[in-house]
Amino acid sequence: MKRTDYISWDEYFMGVALLSAQRSKDNSSQVGACIVSPENKILSMGYNGMPRGCFDDDMPWEREGEPLKTKYMYVCHAELNAILNHAASAGSLKGARIYTTLFPCNECAKALIQSGIAEVIYYEDKYAGTDSVVASKRMFDLVGIRYTPYRRTGRSVTVEL
Repeated sequence: MKRTDYISWDEYFMGVALLSAQRSKDNSSQVGACIVSPENKILSMGYNGMPRGCFDDDMPWEREGEPLKTKYMYVCHAELNAILNHAASAGSLKGARIYTTLFPCNECAKALIQSGIAEVIYYEDKYAGTDSVVASKRMFDLVGIRYTPYRRTGRSVTVEL
């Protein structure tokens, strides 16, 4: 008999997103993303971090202060990184789904829409009431992208945020 206590596809892919988040050097927010085909093949992964070639130690990581001295002007979000990481390979993201540890901001939502992503499965929606997330959900609703909270089962993915 085969074992029956194996993890689901959702648990597996969210686990990959959670593990990817651990690559982030951001001291306050670690976000990971995993893009998956309709056939359950991993197409790409990403995490929030500085653009390639920008040495992390030379970049600001502060959350507050003058805009050019904070991380917000520079950090590339996990979802966008996953899209851009895939852009280097062949194939389309049309119909794919993305597992992300944080609900996408409006900028990432636009990139997800343009890339053809069909569904967003998110671990956390801690900025739900912000204009950015409200705009994301509005755009997803307009174009028919499903967004689904990750549903934990009795088992848990052991990677910590």
